Amino acid sequence: MTTGPAPVVAGPRSSAHWRARYRAVPWWVRITVVYVAARLVTGAMLLAFARVQTANSFTPAHPSYLSFASIWDGAWYRVIATGGYPSVLPVDAVGHVTENAWAFMPAYPFLVRGLMLLTGASFEAVAVTVSLVAGWGAALVFRRLVGRFLDDPRATFATVLFCVAPVSAVFQVAYAEAMGLFLLVVALLLMVDRRWWTMLPVVLLLGMTRPTGLAFALAVGLFVVVWAVRPAWVREDARPTVRGALPPLVVAVVSGLVGLAWPAIAWAVTGVPKAYTDTELAWRSSYIGWGDLVPFAPWVQGFGWWFRQPVGGVLLALVLVGFAVFVFQPAARRIGLELRLWAVAYLVYLLAVFFPQSSTWRILLPIAPLLGIVALPRSRVYRVLLVAVCLGLQWTWLYYCWWVDGYDWTPP
Repeated sequence: MTTGPAPVVAGPRSSAHWRARYRAVPWWVRITVVYVAARLVTGAMLLAFARVQTANSFTPAHPSYLSFASIWDGAWYRVIATGGYPSVLPVDAVGHVTENAWAFMPAYPFLVRGLMLLTGASFEAVAVTVSLVAGWGAALVFRRLVGRFLDDPRATFATVLFCVAPVSAVFQVAYAEAMGLFLLVVALLLMVDRRWWTMLPVVLLLGMTRPTGLAFALAVGLFVVVWAVRPAWVREDARPTVRGALPPLVVAVVSGLVGLAWPAIAWAVTGVPKAYTDTELAWRSSYIGWGDLVPFAPWVQGFGWWFRQPVGGVLLALVLVGFAVFVFQPAARRIGLELRLWAVAYLVYLLAVFFPQSSTWRILLPIAPLLGIVALPRSRVYRVLLVAVCLGLQWTWLYYCWWVDGYDWTPP
């Protein structure tokens, strides 16, 4: 009696096999899966809060997802998308400019308005969809950006953190952050690739989406200075010639002009020279009262309000020193100087004009390229814990900042 070959018993796949299958999947598919999964988790959190949301100035009790995702600044974007900007500034009984639409850049609400007219869909549906699509694009470009400096596993994990960051809910609500972040990472990628002339339309649109024009101008200016002093720090072989320095300098000038354009437009429409800055100051009046904008004073005032002096001053100094140590530590060199220069320039801009309060965490989202530094350790335990912490902080941010609980003084 003859016997046939012994049956093949399927055994567990080796780790090398699964790694090979993972690498066979296009990188953009992997990032898309991560982004969609992250948005589903955050969406579940938003729905959970919507179910217990009581009636408030934005919505009735237990609003739908789209209604709940369109509160806070979303209400201002709705005003702009449906009615534009006021030609007369609202003022209080003593003549102080009060909160109004001029605090918000026009690119996002005007895009939403155009799509509303084209599709006939509601503001809420279009605004949230624009944010979702822009956030997806931002995640894909972010992966390309950090991938210029990091290996595939680290670049992918940095993008995972980007998708599950504590304030990543802004990728699926009626806020301009997702669109602004998409344009920012595109501009940074073009900067890393030295495609200066291609950056010009991106910088123009970026400066009309979020107030980043002056910060980006400073970042590019710092890049040119470093290039002239230490070319190797920006991966160049020699100092720039006049011809070589011209494109980035043009970008810096254009970005700076865009940063000044919106205040000039507000002045031209309303006839009030300080229309934009007075509007911005209205949001901090409930903290420190009325006063003119004094550059670099807001953070000193803010830390003094939150923690009282001299404790506030000491804490502010510790925060700034800690940020400098983090950005310029030896390991941080792995992500390239351009991304760190951007983070420094943006922080300088915030120190000059922004008053720190509950929306600070959202306002810090543009320094997301620094997640490349956070993603450097390879430990699986570290990575799992970090994602868990991010998800926990998402819930915390939604609880304290997004959910409306009676008199709410922590707007997102």
